[in-house]
Amino acid sequence: MHHASDILFTLFIVFVAAQIGGEIAQRLKLPGVVGEIAAGCAIGPSLLGWITPAQILPGTPLDVLAEVGVILLLFAVGLETRLEDLKKVGKIAFAVGVIGVIVPFAMGSVWAHGNGFDWGRSLFVAAAFVATSAGITARVLQELGALQRVESKVILGAAVIDDILAMLLLGVVVSLQGGGSFDASHLLLVLAGAVGFIVVIGWGGARVMRWNSRWLDTPLGPHSPLMIVLALCLGLACLSTMFGLAAIIGAFLAGMIASETRQQHTLEQQVKPLLALLTPFFFVVTGSKIDLHELASADALWMLAVVTVIAVISKFIGGWLGSLPLGARSATIIGFGMVPRGEVGIVVASLGLAAGVFDNRIYALIVAMSLLTAMVTPPILAVLLKRSQVTQAP
Repeated sequence: MHHASDILFTLFIVFVAAQIGGEIAQRLKLPGVVGEIAAGCAIGPSLLGWITPAQILPGTPLDVLAEVGVILLLFAVGLETRLEDLKKVGKIAFAVGVIGVIVPFAMGSVWAHGNGFDWGRSLFVAAAFVATSAGITARVLQELGALQRVESKVILGAAVIDDILAMLLLGVVVSLQGGGSFDASHLLLVLAGAVGFIVVIGWGGARVMRWNSRWLDTPLGPHSPLMIVLALCLGLACLSTMFGLAAIIGAFLAGMIASETRQQHTLEQQVKPLLALLTPFFFVVTGSKIDLHELASADALWMLAVVTVIAVISKFIGGWLGSLPLGARSATIIGFGMVPRGEVGIVVASLGLAAGVFDNRIYALIVAMSLLTAMVTPPILAVLLKRSQVTQAP
């Protein structure tokens, strides 16, 4: 019983901290997600210590709630994203995803090599620069009511491509550690499986649901359609991980499939209370993973500033170049929308630390960079979107 009360008290602390952080951020005219991440930094091991490192390890209650929170967030984003809309921006999203991987990977590996890493380890460090955190950007776009904009469709489509390429790059750099070689045929098989999964589930599922969604009305319970699509969300999130993709990709596809039903708007309203309860856990836990003690020197802070600038500029350039056919204004929005690394960079950093590729200091630098890009980008993105809306207003 004492253990259960400790867990509940921790959940209480995290949730209240998220609400306070979000409220402060909004009063400062910043997106709420910035305040939630900052709240995680404040109550985490670096400052107040109300959340300990042991409480955010994989499989702990906080980690599970955070994972469920971001899964539901991407499901809700998928609910507002129709397949036809993504198809219209498919070529540009593909260009943004590919160029947005090549440029950060190249710049990250050059920086790491210039700081004393051999090329094998430099490529591992560079992998943390690659993948965009769809959860961070999606939350900002959702808060601003901008999910129906063309730029948002490009960002979300590119994030899916981003995830596939990041997965393949990680497979390559992991296999190269210790002088090993990688199996190209295995990677091609993994790529085919990932692409096949997205095409079959996303395209096929959307078409099936568009043809006949009446079966959702068959159960008599008022929330039965929501329960059914949530089961679909969790099932596809699990299936997505089996194909080597992030769980949020499967959740996003589930939402996109559900967006083809006649109950789309009802589902959007019904899922909002779940989002309000669970998504704050993801952002607070993300913020709590940084250890400021490893950065308590002028040299470390300077290196962090350099790494963060490289991360921002490289991803912005990739997104901007890939989306330039939409015009400079839209390309700027998309470029900044692709910048947040968030949990993706943290995962790569954790793998590198566990594999002995780099020490605690480099680990802290990569995690801090991931979180800084997640905190710096939302305010800039909010300003750009609001200015764009004012310009487009009649």
